[in-house]
Amino acid sequence: MQANGDVLLACRPEGKPYAGYWEFPGGKVEPGESVLAALKREFAEEIGVQIETAEPWCCVEHVYPHAHVRLHFFISRQWQGEPRSLEGQALAWQGAAFAVEPILPATVPLLGWLDRLRFGGKNLTPLDPGLRRADDSKISRP
Repeated sequence: MQANGDVLLACRPEGKPYAGYWEFPGGKVEPGESVLAALKREFAEEIGVQIETAEPWCCVEHVYPHAHVRLHFFISRQWQGEPRSLEGQALAWQGAAFAVEPILPATVPLLGWLDRLRFGGKNLTPLDPGLRRADDSKISRP
């Protein structure tokens, strides 16, 4: 997350499920790897940045037709390097209004909570009162 609250989204490239959908960068955790180590590795591999610090924010479980996924979201405000596409994906910094679409279904519930975090003046998590959503995603703290 940039100092002004903008967040980076990546467009899933051709050949992957949900190609053309926008999501937060990241990827799979390898066997024996911590979630934070996976975040750092994936950011280096996908967008060429080195994460310096990252705070766990939430975990989302979502059932897609092809897979049941558990996504761990972190907020990083310190990194080295300028994000660039290393895997052929489009990248876009997004501010108060998300201009890119479509958004990956597991990401959609987080957008409102993220706006409250970025612009609401409080360090909110999806488990704070009033922020739960009734959909097919389960939300929990990491």
